[in-house]
Amino acid sequence: MALFRRGGKDTAADDVVEAEVVPQDGTAGPQETDVPARTTGPWDASEVTDDLPRVDLGAIRLPGLPGMELRMEIDKATDVVSAASVLLDGSSLQVQAFAAPRSEGIWDEIRAEIAESVTSQGGAVDDIPGPFGRELLARLPVKTPEGRTGHRPARFIGADGPRWFLRGVITGKGAVEPGAAEALEQLFARIVVVRGTDARPPRDLLALRLPGPAQAPAAAEPEKPSFDPLTRGPEITETR
Repeated sequence: MALFRRGGKDTAADDVVEAEVVPQDGTAGPQETDVPARTTGPWDASEVTDDLPRVDLGAIRLPGLPGMELRMEIDKATDVVSAASVLLDGSSLQVQAFAAPRSEGIWDEIRAEIAESVTSQGGAVDDIPGPFGRELLARLPVKTPEGRTGHRPARFIGADGPRWFLRGVITGKGAVEPGAAEALEQLFARIVVVRGTDARPPRDLLALRLPGPAQAPAAAEPEKPSFDPLTRGPEITETR
């Protein structure tokens, strides 16, 4: 089911690649943006002040949770890592990061497009308030093993950051049971997005990669324990 469309419906601005202004010393300076200030995560790499270890997935740095399984979704045709999914206690959170315009957030527009796509394919959707602002509670149409049409519940959450957008999809118990997604919501709020300084068209998927050991920020004291996703705790698998 296609739930994300590149390019805006009413503006040509989405086709414009925005260039990054970089000072002569080579470092990216503060960026002016009309995106509303955020009081909670997910965070931009420039905003991180904690020493929480995170798994480096490229554009996304993901905190670990005891007992979670991390799955990297790889496009068979291109061999490109397209998404990361965290499975925990009967719930799943899929995350993807995209480039966004400097001037405005895109979650409102994307939310409307997802709702239109779901309903046009026989599903149902409610636009409701959530821990990250507005979110969608959807019933996605699926085929049962018997060939009948059923519905799978899903929550679509999103966060607009400086020149990026992070989308999450919660399925399983976390989409239907109150409180069941609390751990995954906390994980989503602690994600760090590494947008990079290269010019990208809005809605361009930010590159992910297979994980290595989790890394704490450079300012963290070396004797502090770090989270290693290859030891007991999160389990990592590839989905092709």
